[in-house]
Amino acid sequence: MAASMVGICCYVWRRGSCNLLGPATLCLTLRSKFLSSSSAHHGLLLSLHKRGVLKDSFPENAAQEQLPRLLQSGAQTVYCGFDPTADSLHVGNLLALIGLLHFRGAGHHVIAVLGGATAQIGDPSGKTSEREQLSADVVEANTHSIRESIQRIFTNHELHFHDGSRPLGTVTVLNNLSWYKNWGVVGFLSEAGRHFRMGTMLSRHSVQSRLKSAEGMSLTEFTYQLFQAYDFHHLNQIYGCKIQLGGTDQLGNLMSGHEYIHKVSGEEVYGLTIPLVTSTVGDKLGKTAGNAVWLNRDKTSPFELYQFFLRQPDASVEGYLKLFTFLPLAEVEKLMEQQREDPSKRLAHKRLAAEVTKLVHGKEGLETAKRCTNALYHSSVQALEEMSDEELQELFREAPFHELLLEPGTTVIDACRKVGAIPEGPRGYQMVSDGAVWINHTRTDNPEQVLIPKLHILANGLTLLRVGKKNFYIIKWLSL
Repeated sequence: MAASMVGICCYVWRRGSCNLLGPATLCLTLRSKFLSSSSAHHGLLLSLHKRGVLKDSFPENAAQEQLPRLLQSGAQTVYCGFDPTADSLHVGNLLALIGLLHFRGAGHHVIAVLGGATAQIGDPSGKTSEREQLSADVVEANTHSIRESIQRIFTNHELHFHDGSRPLGTVTVLNNLSWYKNWGVVGFLSEAGRHFRMGTMLSRHSVQSRLKSAEGMSLTEFTYQLFQAYDFHHLNQIYGCKIQLGGTDQLGNLMSGHEYIHKVSGEEVYGLTIPLVTSTVGDKLGKTAGNAVWLNRDKTSPFELYQFFLRQPDASVEGYLKLFTFLPLAEVEKLMEQQREDPSKRLAHKRLAAEVTKLVHGKEGLETAKRCTNALYHSSVQALEEMSDEELQELFREAPFHELLLEPGTTVIDACRKVGAIPEGPRGYQMVSDGAVWINHTRTDNPEQVLIPKLHILANGLTLLRVGKKNFYIIKWLSL
């Protein structure tokens, strides 16, 4: 995919794992270079390296002098790209956005480019088979959804995490379809294709691994690196973009863009890579067992996102605090000291979950997550009363939601039968009598008990009904 604007170009691709570094002579560890260069020029880059947000640079001499000097010379533009192959980004993409946010916080301009064109081609990196073809309508809908998500996250950062000590850079969201839609195949190949060499393209790890597979590689996928390279060139020419940021699995595509620009214009451009974040067992973060943790609320609720980070292993928490939050490193260290003193309080886990949820869903989303946590795990009736219909449905996604007319004299057995929570006849009656039914976290064993406001019906007009351990039903009572 592609992205754009002036100065610095951050191009972030979150794909499958690939050849992480490529030829050793082409990639350079940021730490060694930054530590050997003048401290006046590398503050931001060294800070991001210490947090683990940045990994390597390309070409190999960039990190030592040229790139820090470029950043020090004035506000640059950082570019990051995302192919809308789904209708939401997931937490694996979040580090890319956080990289942009760090640059913006330092006064640089940032652009997120959505690959409305490249998503229809499909990046082969890290894939054992060709991606499913997406229609233009699906890609357009995905693009719209992801655009809203990115804009929301940048707004949350500005509202809740920026201290105002220096002006923020601008934010722009682009779609690379805008510079491809009027091109024909012949015109594109005539202008761009002649600058690529088959030997170099065939040598890329993403190509080699697919050519050796049983399925092979389609011509469409093979040309993907042309489009990504041209994106970088386009942004360099139109917006003055000189730096591309990508995941470590995207180094081959990043190099293609560097080589293409050097051949066409002779411009000096740079690349930075971010690490591929994995769990302690090596799974891509947020995609364990195929269940992605999404950034859109309708796919993963604030409560679910909060719980995902709250449940991270102890060994991962310090690293994730550095990667996924904007807490000063000294504060991270203090948190970890407190955690070591009393692990049972899980202070670091809670702060990690809170910071990430607030960034993705704002303060309201964090409050929702905490209410849901109290309602579910601490049996808090007050939390239930404060919850909206939407929050209850998010918390109990599989639970049926019923709107019922509250008639005078409605009993516990009436409510259970109206929502189909118990069998008809004597068996259902006996289940209630045996204490199998809970209403608002309180066991109920009298089937003929008339529903009492504030006990069985909360102030928000809701009733949470549970039968057994896991069968939940949500009732919204309508007055006569």
